[in-house]
Amino acid sequence: MLLAYDMGLINGEYAFISIEPFSNTLVFGDDNWKQNDGRDEDAKKAYEALLTIRLYEPTTHEYKDFQKELERREQRDYNWTRPDPDHNNYFASAFHDAVILYSLAVNETLAEGGDIRDGYKITRKMWNRTFEGISGTVTINSNGDRDADYSLWDMTDTEEGTFEVIANYYGATGEFKVTDIAPVWPGGATGPPKDEPDCGFNNEYCVNKDLPVLGIVGITAGVVVIAALCAIFLIYRKLRLDAELMKMSWRIKWEELVFEEIGKSVTTATSGSRIVASRGTLINSDCQEGGQIFATVARYKGRLVMVKRINKGKIELTRDVLMELRNMRNLEHTNIVRFVGACVDPPNQTIMTDYCPRGSLQDILENDHLKLDWMFRQSLLMDAVRGTHYLHDSGIGVHGRMMSSNCVVDGRFVLKLTDFGIPSLRPSFIDSENKYKLLWRAPEHLRNPNSPPTKEGDIYSLGIIMLEIGTRSGPFDEERKFMDTDQILECLKSTTTEPPFRASIPESSWGPEIKDLMKRCWEENPSDRPTASTLQSTLKKVNKGTSSGGNILDNLLNRMEQYASNLEALVEERTAAFLEEKKRSETLLYEVLPRSVAEQLKLGKSVDPESYENVTIFFSDIVGFTAISSESTPLQVVALLNDLYICFDGIIANSDVYKVETIGDAYMVVSGLPIRNGITHAREIAEMSLSLLEAVKSFKIRHRPDEQLKLRAGIHSGPCVAGVIGLKMPRYCLFGDTVNTASRMESNGEAMKIHASSDCKEILDKFDAFELDLRGQVEMKGKGSQTTYWLLSRNSKKEKCIY
Repeated sequence: MLLAYDMGLINGEYAFISIEPFSNTLVFGDDNWKQNDGRDEDAKKAYEALLTIRLYEPTTHEYKDFQKELERREQRDYNWTRPDPDHNNYFASAFHDAVILYSLAVNETLAEGGDIRDGYKITRKMWNRTFEGISGTVTINSNGDRDADYSLWDMTDTEEGTFEVIANYYGATGEFKVTDIAPVWPGGATGPPKDEPDCGFNNEYCVNKDLPVLGIVGITAGVVVIAALCAIFLIYRKLRLDAELMKMSWRIKWEELVFEEIGKSVTTATSGSRIVASRGTLINSDCQEGGQIFATVARYKGRLVMVKRINKGKIELTRDVLMELRNMRNLEHTNIVRFVGACVDPPNQTIMTDYCPRGSLQDILENDHLKLDWMFRQSLLMDAVRGTHYLHDSGIGVHGRMMSSNCVVDGRFVLKLTDFGIPSLRPSFIDSENKYKLLWRAPEHLRNPNSPPTKEGDIYSLGIIMLEIGTRSGPFDEERKFMDTDQILECLKSTTTEPPFRASIPESSWGPEIKDLMKRCWEENPSDRPTASTLQSTLKKVNKGTSSGGNILDNLLNRMEQYASNLEALVEERTAAFLEEKKRSETLLYEVLPRSVAEQLKLGKSVDPESYENVTIFFSDIVGFTAISSESTPLQVVALLNDLYICFDGIIANSDVYKVETIGDAYMVVSGLPIRNGITHAREIAEMSLSLLEAVKSFKIRHRPDEQLKLRAGIHSGPCVAGVIGLKMPRYCLFGDTVNTASRMESNGEAMKIHASSDCKEILDKFDAFELDLRGQVEMKGKGSQTTYWLLSRNSKKEKCIY
């Protein structure tokens, strides 16, 4: 202020603002104008132009009583008297209110069953809270900061040189209220200083009387308008940029990250080896020789992100750092790893980017189990060049750390560049413990390690990556067979070697065009190296007219188009074959099981047993079959039964019956199930029985043509239960006394006759179409004496219509 006084700035044209939060001279120093240095009067005059911002000092009775009690205890307990009784101890009241805030948080935590040792939970209980303390209303905002109140002080008594509060600002509400005390402006001014002197700070607005007034006015007005518009535009852009920087949309809180479970077993996408990783980690290859590192992976808002720790003690969010983070956030390209955000809160200072599950390009090239054709390699190379071209034209400008381990591959085998930008937060490229990384670095940067990264250096590194992709081996792989890394680096630094030392290019790597391009990337003079744009256009020409269009997805689509017609025909052919086979399988299934039952089994449903009130069952066998079998070979017996049952099956297909099973020479047929048919089941079985008996008369045995088979049959009507038995080779079986009775009718019959029970005859009589002859009483095992009949013939003319 004395300097302002000496410069004549205390004339009312200027006002000065000082921020002195506390008026405690013992702790924060004496900011009073009275210093007894011989210039107190000059300082007092200068302080008339000074406005001071201090923390608001409460005036409530509670606050005053608290300060009196505090002063009393200072004297009583410590025998200490304040040197300046007018200055209150603001810290004591703040500590008092802090204890209240902590107590409220602890009480709520305990009431909810929480643990008072959970500092995180208790801290969050303090946020977004307002309560009345000794110092007045205390407000803690959503960031955990206190919205403090401030007072504006001005020298209102220029004679005594004392300051008073002329306005207050309340942080909780954002209100600015003036008091009844008016400010006293310096130099006798009646109001605050102007924003700008009348003639401008450099006297640029004052008129030269030698020039024509109208011309001066016109020129001045035009210049002022243009300057004002430019200034407004520039100010608007700056304010908008500042607002964007302060918004910090890239900022991520550590608690927003969700990590995987501890000890989870994971598999790398390229190595195929299974490794037990620590918390939330997956394996990713480092650029060391045969080395691997753990890369932390987490989920942020549902997306999988790579978490890379920042090796910085403390991060200062300067404007330069904020600009770097903003530029990273604005990058958007297919071949650039997306920057998700960063956490700058210690101790978890990390950078988050999208996670690429296929690992790095180095991982893929060193994995011998992964086959890479030339189309695939050209696609990877084209992706790397596209990413470099975009990066060189972006706000980042240069990669500076280009190497195969910093080229990662996502789930769709698209190569993306990573580990670039934000130089303020990243360690230096030079790493004395890992000289292998330097094999990608351009010679001019090896000679001068402190030189900033350049686009030409990126092009040199890109040439090394071309060599890696072409040979599927590391940089200088041939040279490292007889030289160590230090020797190679010394040869690269040398400026006396002619031609300059470079990696050898095997004949089997690339074609001549790409080999020439690779050599141009390694030119000793950086200005002779091609740009990323030139590389991209050249590679497009090289790939033109070949199967490789530079993008693996396009190549796959072209191949799919070529195979589309053949594939459609093949699919149609296979589909037709499948439908035909399905039809055969269903036909066979319907022969084994009733159609209705088979349909339920096809649908995966269980078939429950079902009761039927009345069905008719047919049993038959061959009289003398045992003697025939004993005189025939097994193959002849099989042929005999096969011919006989083929004949029988063809006959029963014309009737509404279901063949239950055949056991040896026994043949069992039923009608009336699984589809109920009223009482026609007896008629269907009777007609079928007569047809089978007639067919046997003309049946010829192949190996004994002169001998005639003699069929014995029995039929019976009654209730029964049917169901599917078993899961493997299921059988549709009948159960009940009706089955046993039908079997007894057959076994007690005679050759070439059909033995019918009285129950069956009773139903057949209703049709009045069959001729039956009374056999009489027959003693049956387990049934006693039964009245039975012989079914002789059928007269269709006499048949009645029964509904």
